Parts: sequence; C-alpha cells; structure tokens
Amino acid sequence: MKSTTRTVSPCKQVALVAHDHCKSDLLRWVKEHRDALAHHQLFATGTTGNILSRETGLSITSLMSGPMGGDQQLGAMICEKKIDVLVFFWDPLSAVPHDPDVKALLRIAAVWNIPVAINRASANYLITSPMMTHETNIEVPDYDKYLSERL
Repeated sequence: MKSTTRTVSPCKQVALVAHDHCKSDLLRWVKEHRDALAHHQLFATGTTGNILSRETGLSITSLMSGPMGGDQQLGAMICEKKIDVLVFFWDPLSAVPHDPDVKALLRIAAVWNIPVAINRASANYLITSPMMTHETNIEVPDYDKYLSERL
C-alpha cells in the first residue's frame, strides 16, 4: 500500500492501557510523568482510566473496559487518526480472555505507524523523546488512494 504523511501536533492523543497485573506499574509510571502527560489528551480503557484519573487527578477519557470492547474502541480511534501514541503495559506471562482483541490493537497500531510502549523502559523513552512535545510527521497508509484504486 502506498503511504502518505500525517502531521501530529505537539499535543498528542495518548492511549493508556494496562492488563490487571500491570495496572500498578502503569499508575506508578503515570504519577512519575504526570506533568508531561498533563500537556496531552489522554484516553484509557475503562478500569485503567478510572484508576489513573482518580489517583492522579489527570483528565482521562475512559472508554469501555478492554474485555468489553475498549481495546477495539482504541483500535478504531487509531484508524480514525484520533490516537497518536499507545502506552500498553501488557502482561506477557498471563493469558487474558480477550487476547485476540489485544493482538488486534497491537496490529492496528503497527499498520498505522503509531509509537507503542509496552513496558516502563519503552514508555520512558517515548515520554522523554523531543518528538512528544513537537509537531512531527509520520508515514501512514494512504487509505484514500487505496480506496480510489479499488473503486
């Protein structure tokens, strides 16, 4: 598929997700980077979003819980260019019943060239990158061109 460029503003739309065993790690990370995150628009799956908002005072738009469709909601938002960054602390040692949804979310993030942090180390790299506070251009699939060629 051909690609095009999408401009991402300095105020990023950041999705925050964590599996049950990783929620406390994500909460600790969000508290450590609260000031940096406050400059961005934050979204999260249901339980995670409510915990983070309550514990940090940050304004977070909470979607459905992951197993109830929240991962799918985030995937749709990525396709609609409404998410710029995904921070997903997932537990590689525990099986989750909605594993296909998790894989679909990670797949769609890769398709749309969205930066993804999957643990504290990668999240630290992402949040401290100069690209988080500057306008940046990313390559994304040229869906309009794709559609025009198919019709």
